[in-house]
Amino acid sequence: MYIFICLCLQERLLGAALGSILTGVVIFEQRKSIYESISRTQSQPHEPIFGRRSRQELARIWNKAVDKTLGPVIQSLSSRGW
Repeated sequence: MYIFICLCLQERLLGAALGSILTGVVIFEQRKSIYESISRTQSQPHEPIFGRRSRQELARIWNKAVDKTLGPVIQSLSSRGW
């Protein structure tokens, strides 16, 4: 009976060890493939969403809108001596 218990215990320990090793290998390979895919996507050059002319036009429109919105406030404060 004692030998049977020892054999069962050894089989369970062997199964747990092999399962842990297999799980470790699978996780390692998945992480490796994730890191490789991240490094591939980061090494690709990114193209700007807007070109130079579009950014300049957007800045001009933005400044015009801010001037139109805050212009009366600035004039009011200037007339009061702020």
